[in-house]
Amino acid sequence: MSDTIHPAGAGGQGGHEGEGATRRDFLYLATAAVGAVGVASVAWPFINSMNPAADTLALAQIDVDLSPVQVGQAITVTWRGKPVFIRRRTEEEIAAAQAVNLAELPDPAPDSARVQQPQWLVMVGVCTHLGCVPLGQKPTDPKGDFGGWFCPCHGSHYDTSGRIRRGPAPLNLAVPEYAFLTDTSIRLG
Repeated sequence: MSDTIHPAGAGGQGGHEGEGATRRDFLYLATAAVGAVGVASVAWPFINSMNPAADTLALAQIDVDLSPVQVGQAITVTWRGKPVFIRRRTEEEIAAAQAVNLAELPDPAPDSARVQQPQWLVMVGVCTHLGCVPLGQKPTDPKGDFGGWFCPCHGSHYDTSGRIRRGPAPLNLAVPEYAFLTDTSIRLG
């Protein structure tokens, strides 16, 4: 008789060594899968919170009826949480916008590049300096030195084409993406 002790699974007890490795591999894979599902379930609400809100998506495109707007009148609509200024310009406002020497402008842009139809000016009504909303939409509002819009916060003056003419604002009022559906209706977005 021999006094030698064999480790478990060695010497004639065949097949159990491979079974232990397979069971261990299965437990590792199952633990990793449960961990991945747990991480995904915690991360998904955070990732989903970065998507636009439902009310923002609902306003991704809006149609605006321009038929009630009279010559010289302006309206403001809200699109994607921002005010959009729409002005039906007079012949004098159009002529003044077209007569500007582009070399004098801080952000040169011809009037024709800012409008699709000369009588309708459509712009995002947010000052490009600090994000204020310029005055000039109401008949009683100050319109600045150039007959357009005036931002009283820091004194930016915009002309009848929404171009910056004086003050700290670096850029013209932005023109949003829009298209005419008919002669008196547009779609923003």
